[in-house]
Amino acid sequence: MSNVHLRKLCITRGNQEIIRDLDLQIEPGEFLVLLGPSGCGKSTLLHSIAGLIDLSGGAIEIGGRDMSHADPSERGIGMVFQSYALYPTMTVEKNMSFGLKIAGTPKAEVTRRVRKTAEMLQLDALLDRKPSQLSGGQRQRVAIGRALVREAGVYLFDEPLSNLDAKLRAELRRELKMLHQTLGSTMVYVTHDQAEAMTLATRIVVMQGGRIQQIGTPAEVYDRPANRFVAGFLGSPSMNFIEGSVDAQGRFSAGALNMALPTTKQGAVTLAARPEHLHIDDNGAMSGTVTLVEPMGNHQVVWIDCGGQALSLIEHDARPLASGQLVRFTIDAARVSLFDQGSGQRL
Repeated sequence: MSNVHLRKLCITRGNQEIIRDLDLQIEPGEFLVLLGPSGCGKSTLLHSIAGLIDLSGGAIEIGGRDMSHADPSERGIGMVFQSYALYPTMTVEKNMSFGLKIAGTPKAEVTRRVRKTAEMLQLDALLDRKPSQLSGGQRQRVAIGRALVREAGVYLFDEPLSNLDAKLRAELRRELKMLHQTLGSTMVYVTHDQAEAMTLATRIVVMQGGRIQQIGTPAEVYDRPANRFVAGFLGSPSMNFIEGSVDAQGRFSAGALNMALPTTKQGAVTLAARPEHLHIDDNGAMSGTVTLVEPMGNHQVVWIDCGGQALSLIEHDARPLASGQLVRFTIDAARVSLFDQGSGQRL
């Protein structure tokens, strides 16, 4: 396994600045996920590590060596792309071994690596098949296997599950996590899917506009978002944002909403609360009218209008709820976040 260190990284395309002065330390053996919306620069960042995009400035170190301008073949990386990119006329075994043979790896070593990787990915019974005879999930396993046989110091994944259906994505997510636990390799993974990021990552890097917004464990990023963008990007349904103010006694008020907070902050703030931290309670201090109920199997997503403020909450009780119904509710004051209304930064 290798570490990756990005120093003051700058990438431009034409006159457009994609990434500017980005610093990132990826530790040996960690599963780092680059998360953000389309166009935020996460794939560009991954491709720069792989050597597929030239730098405008800064440096990339892999395993302690400067690889800023090294060819991709010299960087000791294995890469899995969004498309399978398998050779249609080659068998699974030949697809997985092709790169090793081109590199001049001894035949016995090629066989050992392919057999070992195929067994790990449950492909050993499919080695003689061609891609057209495989399912989408099996093809993606072959693409992953083609990278793993390199026995590289760093593995890079560029949205490898985005072409699969929801069930296959969930299955391969679990397999990738178990694979990382088995190999202990350094893995860098790009996705816009927060479920993938939360389930796979040891640390998440949230990006927007070519900038890093927050770095942390899944729990840190979810529970203590650094700014309003991160707070709104993670979570489904998204966080509830309420514009209001906090008085000298620590009471937050915004129209019909009024609650005590454990804070010394005063003045105009944005209060943010995740839907699971709002609870329907017959003795609750606040009230609102149910506008929509979304049954989700093991829970309900309930939308409430509270004095013109639309709020979502997650209700695990099987109580019957209907549009137009008046309910009382509470917000867990210990779990809310406060953001500056101007900058959007966490207070």
